Amino acid sequence: MRKRDEWTVFSQERVLSSEAPPWIYDWEGDGVISRITTPRLARALRGKGIKLINLSDRYESHSLEFPLVRSDDEAIGRTAAEHLLERGYRKFAYCGFSQEGWSDRRGQAFVNHLRASGRPHCEFFSSPLIFGTESFEDQRNQIADWVRNLPKPLGLMACNDIRGQQVTAACAQANLAIPEDVAVIGVDNDTLVCQLCSTPLSSVIPNAELIGYLAAEKLSNLMNGQSEQPLPTTVPPLGIVARRSTDMIAVADKDVSTALRFIRENACNGITVSDVASRISISRSTLERRMRESIDRTPQQQIRHVQISRVRELLAESDESLSQIANLCGFEHPEYMHVVFKREVGVTPGEFRRSTKPHNSRLIATQGVPPADNK
Repeated sequence: MRKRDEWTVFSQERVLSSEAPPWIYDWEGDGVISRITTPRLARALRGKGIKLINLSDRYESHSLEFPLVRSDDEAIGRTAAEHLLERGYRKFAYCGFSQEGWSDRRGQAFVNHLRASGRPHCEFFSSPLIFGTESFEDQRNQIADWVRNLPKPLGLMACNDIRGQQVTAACAQANLAIPEDVAVIGVDNDTLVCQLCSTPLSSVIPNAELIGYLAAEKLSNLMNGQSEQPLPTTVPPLGIVARRSTDMIAVADKDVSTALRFIRENACNGITVSDVASRISISRSTLERRMRESIDRTPQQQIRHVQISRVRELLAESDESLSQIANLCGFEHPEYMHVVFKREVGVTPGEFRRSTKPHNSRLIATQGVPPADNK
């Protein structure tokens, strides 16, 4: 808006399954960006000469003969698969929503990348996208029954973060540890949802801002008399935010898996390597050897790894002081946490915190209020 045009804009959020609001069929406007594009809406706008950019990702709707902009779901599926493959997982599953085109595309791309990497088998679960407390509980129970019987350790992609939250809840119900038994990655990087999971959820980051920018750019072109092809424009994801739900190397050794779970749950409580060895009733030297063989880390290195991962989370997502963070993460002195963090991460805690602060995107123009006329 600020960069290109003088627009008067009305924005209304609606449920994706809803029909367009009745008033739009008599609306005397110039252009629409819509996520609820239906054949009826397309016909009505076409008949009135109103330009439309379609953002619906529920199905391939370019047959409606309007330009479509959406996330590159194929790239999202590949990105999630590669993330789990890099962590050594050899058994995989995908949990999606049925009759949702974006979910189907992500799942198929996930499978295709696994197959190309020599891992052709992937378990699937899907059910309708329904909101509400009762449906959440029903679907959680179904997912728990499904995932309980899958081979472990398992790398699982959820079609989005809401589904990922259901999966983590289902794993807790099935008494499965995340990420030791099941590593879970979602999509959307919805920070609130990801942090509300019992184990914070790793997530692929779609480039939603660029989708919005391109949609507005294409609408501007149409309203200025230029042509736009009614073909999908797909926008690849920005990357992944790796949180604790995938912060693990897949291991088949049950004792090592138990040790890793104990470390994850207690590293910030001041445990020692002797505590870990006692927990699984093996000697310290045996524990050291088997952990090196499984994850190429000593127990002490793994304790530090979990502590530093927690420090990173708190630096990025809270306003706690460095002294408070040191206490929460099991460091007796903030100065020692500073030394360990700089050694492990390469920057000081303060430098890391500053680097995680949000920056203005190059896609956001300078502030200003346009005249309320024209389009």
